[in-house]
Amino acid sequence: MAAVGTLSHNGRKMFLVFMCVFAAVNCDDKVPLVVWASDGFALSPVNAPSSGHTVSVDELGSYLTRALSTSPHNLLLFLQDKLSVEDFTMYGGVFGNKQDSVFRNLEGALRSASSSLWLPSVSSTAAVSVCSLLQNQIETAPLYMNSDTLAQLRLNASVAALLVFRLPYSGGADIMSAKEVLSGNDEVIGQVISIMKTQSVPYTAVFTALQPSRVVEEEVSLAGHSAGSRSLLQSRRGEPPAPYPPVEFKEKGSTCILFWAEKLVVSQYRSGKWERYDLAPKTFGEGVTPNLDGSSCNETHSRLVLNYEDVPSFRSFRLIFVMNQRHYKVSARRWFAMELLQLEYDGKKASFNGSRHIYAPAEYSYRCASVSSSYSPQLFPHSAKDNANEWQISFHDLQIQGFNVAGKDFSYASDCAAFFTPGIWMGLVTSLLMMLVLTYGLHMIMQLRTMDRFDDPKGPAISVPQTE
Repeated sequence: MAAVGTLSHNGRKMFLVFMCVFAAVNCDDKVPLVVWASDGFALSPVNAPSSGHTVSVDELGSYLTRALSTSPHNLLLFLQDKLSVEDFTMYGGVFGNKQDSVFRNLEGALRSASSSLWLPSVSSTAAVSVCSLLQNQIETAPLYMNSDTLAQLRLNASVAALLVFRLPYSGGADIMSAKEVLSGNDEVIGQVISIMKTQSVPYTAVFTALQPSRVVEEEVSLAGHSAGSRSLLQSRRGEPPAPYPPVEFKEKGSTCILFWAEKLVVSQYRSGKWERYDLAPKTFGEGVTPNLDGSSCNETHSRLVLNYEDVPSFRSFRLIFVMNQRHYKVSARRWFAMELLQLEYDGKKASFNGSRHIYAPAEYSYRCASVSSSYSPQLFPHSAKDNANEWQISFHDLQIQGFNVAGKDFSYASDCAAFFTPGIWMGLVTSLLMMLVLTYGLHMIMQLRTMDRFDDPKGPAISVPQTE
């Protein structure tokens, strides 16, 4: 299959299918790149390299020079922070769910274009230099813009211009956040294309990224193995790293609070967008010692305070977990709950209530694959006027224990997943309805009665009195 070239009309329809196929190719430090021209213009044909070949800087410059030789010199560069072929596979609706695709405007532009250029594997070094390569093509300095400023700018079809639109990317713990950001980026592409059509200015568009959003490890060479040893053919470049130890707070020499999470992301809404801060690298990992000043614990109350000094835009930033333990007569046992999760920043507070969802028996730890204040929330703002309404917080693979800690290991975990999940309930209800229908049908069949008299065509007709 050709990895690059001028696509036909049917090829453009299969654009996302190609992306799905190429998703199996190793994408370490590789990003996709797609080029198309406005309706009525065509790119020059480009010879395709071998499948799986990674395009270098020099090769990318050669491809762009050849493809753009006959296309308009009003260039639109949509430069996303991160992008991989797998993003099209996951969010492009390639399995028939077109209504779920987040690339509708991009697909529409490719369908209406006379031709397009698709490079599934471009080295990140070449992708970083794509702006310079385009600048050399038209000898014009780039203009960094957004859709609002473009609407106020009047372009001239006879004057070359390079317009650069920077697009964000999100790949945090909340998988919906990446989908929503990609959908927003596609809306920006659609708005820019609409403005160009309104002004009747022909254009050539390029969509790529600075670095991949997903990295797949390459297979190691077998040369490192000794000649006389036996080994697996599909060995990897090393074993997966061991999970880092949890945050541990000690009171009087004994551990009383344990906290662990794979990802810890807080987001603040500023200037019409969400600014994300990843706190996991500052909290966990080899050689990382978090500041726990202000933490405390006893038999009924535990308070874990994580102090951060290098969070952008804030002079001081603290994350506080407040947990309480009490006895409940109904269950005849003690339970602990996370009463509050607080953010303290520059003298302000944002409080989330988690007691309705984050709880476990006092001798257990609490564990949940995803804890968030936005998607299927388990954390809620403490009040309608609380600063927490301006924040979002999400944990991936959270585990915490504030009482009855024995040693440095978590106790048995009480998982947040209920025994009867929504899928199980749907299956049970559907099966019950089918059983009721089947039972009703069998009941009706069993009520059928055979006639005790039959009409003989050779004899007199049977007369059935109305009173019988």
